Amino acid sequence: MTRKLRVRQAQTVLPFGVGAVIDVQGESFVAAGIEAWPSLKTPIASDRLAARLDVTGFYAAPHTLNDRYDSPDRPGVPYVRFPGWLFCGACRAMIRFLREDEKPGEPPVCTSCAAAPRLTPMRFVRICPGGHLDDVDWWYWAHSKLPPEARAACSEEKQAWKARRLSFRVADRASGLEALSVRCGASRQDGTPCGAERDLLDILGPQGGRCMARNPWQRRNENASCGQQVHIVQRTAGNVYYPVVYSALDIPRSAEPPRAEQDAAEAVRAHDCWNFLLKALGKPSADAFRAAIKEDTEAPDSLIDQLVAEATGAPAPTPPAGGPDARKTDLSRDEWYAFDAVHLPEPTSEFAIRRGGLGLAGETEEPWVTLDAHIGGVVLADRLREVRALTGFRRHSPGGTLVPADTSGTRRWLPATEVYGEGIVLTLDEERLIAWENDPRVQAHVLGVRADLDASFRGDQLAETAGGELSPRFILLHTLAHLLIRQLSFDSGYTTASLRERVYGRPEYDQRGLLIYTAAGDAEGTLGGLVRQGEAPHFAETLIRMLEAAAWCSADPLCAEHTGQGFGNLNRAACHACTLLPETSCQTGNTLLDRALVVGSARVPGYFTDVLTASREYAAATAQG
Repeated sequence: MTRKLRVRQAQTVLPFGVGAVIDVQGESFVAAGIEAWPSLKTPIASDRLAARLDVTGFYAAPHTLNDRYDSPDRPGVPYVRFPGWLFCGACRAMIRFLREDEKPGEPPVCTSCAAAPRLTPMRFVRICPGGHLDDVDWWYWAHSKLPPEARAACSEEKQAWKARRLSFRVADRASGLEALSVRCGASRQDGTPCGAERDLLDILGPQGGRCMARNPWQRRNENASCGQQVHIVQRTAGNVYYPVVYSALDIPRSAEPPRAEQDAAEAVRAHDCWNFLLKALGKPSADAFRAAIKEDTEAPDSLIDQLVAEATGAPAPTPPAGGPDARKTDLSRDEWYAFDAVHLPEPTSEFAIRRGGLGLAGETEEPWVTLDAHIGGVVLADRLREVRALTGFRRHSPGGTLVPADTSGTRRWLPATEVYGEGIVLTLDEERLIAWENDPRVQAHVLGVRADLDASFRGDQLAETAGGELSPRFILLHTLAHLLIRQLSFDSGYTTASLRERVYGRPEYDQRGLLIYTAAGDAEGTLGGLVRQGEAPHFAETLIRMLEAAAWCSADPLCAEHTGQGFGNLNRAACHACTLLPETSCQTGNTLLDRALVVGSARVPGYFTDVLTASREYAAATAQG
């Protein structure tokens, strides 16, 4: 029997990247570190992402073989069989399957049964917060209820790691884990049967024993120990693998300064003290003029120095270390400036965007007039290229120790994949957004979420996405992105898992928008269905339907009045019935969401509350004739 087990190139980053357990055709494997990758790899270019992660570059896994033209022995990304403990569904014997037992193209089978049935992997594994993964010591589990001298009397005690007389039994008169047990069929030193047996009722959770400080593809070191508490979980449990993935859009470099910096520069040049400052350079009075300009325009010293150099013809000042140059590695900053530029970047083969709109310029009826006043603009991305890189993974909890993708510590590159797709950029009206943010009720409402975030270990992890201090606009835009993806899944035909979000909600960069884009395109991109939904008049209708759907949740009033739900109480009015998305679609792991900030509630006004009110009044008037 010859079988072919394959993983798609994109899946070698997520969800089956380094350290992940994959079940395929009844067998179970774990992805090895990139130090074991073959030399034949596909380079992936992304200078911005490489600068952010401080690596020399990225490589994708070799392409999937073509059965007709490629060699079957062509090397690919290595996956190691795990768990090593297997059992036979017929005779119930447990077998420790070793590397030397592997036969190319053949699944492991039971040699004790005449029919040679396939062996099944044990469903339980051992993990620790240090990021390690190992087999359960089944021999010790079967003998764990015996005193030490009775365990030592078993004939297989010295080679317990590959005991040959264990069996995985199922009781007829019990259910659940209590019906499963591991039994030792070896003999004692005096020739009597060992007979040690223990059920699996208490197997899940923290257990005794020493963590071997390794993952299955690493060499065993008997002297190594990480000192962390080991936990036994099911091998498909969610806490076995928490990948850490960074992504960046491939945007062209532009010499045009960001719109926010242009506005600040214009404000400095238009200030009454600007000409006096230029005339007083080198004199004590220059400091007073500079202070007046800074107080009125809030422009940083670096911008004023740059404008002075341009006006006088002097050399441009060198920015200090850790100053504005350090922001070049901020992924969201450069992307937002590309979408918000006065003159959009020229289209390329990997980045093509154009301005769109709601098509409501001459509209006089509600709710379209109110909706148009709340939206700043729409940008349609006909073609996008995204690079996703896996830096490492964690186990047991998202706050566990980060294990790098290169467990040997000898590589300066990371595994990555590239995706081509399309997207819609939606921006909010700046003046209305600032006025809404400054409402005391909104500030007090977000203060509670900010306190929960500060108390959570995820505060540092989310700082790059949400900013140093959580702002009301980020929660608003993030929730709006979730609601929009759910609505677009009905209108565009894409599933929610095929769409992703990028939230641009950091006030320090004047961000006030979001990007919804396809996440499952191939090398040729997609067929334009998402961009089509972003054009007029479809998009305005989509937004109205989205707000009407978001105003009610099947879990209301419990969901709408919640003061803390989800992981770490980082959500408010957001649940699976109304707002949450697949984990691969969300930047923050389905946290920092609150539907009330979008549509409003009894405690806090929503940004789109008046749009929703106008829509309801129009619907009521239409129904009454």
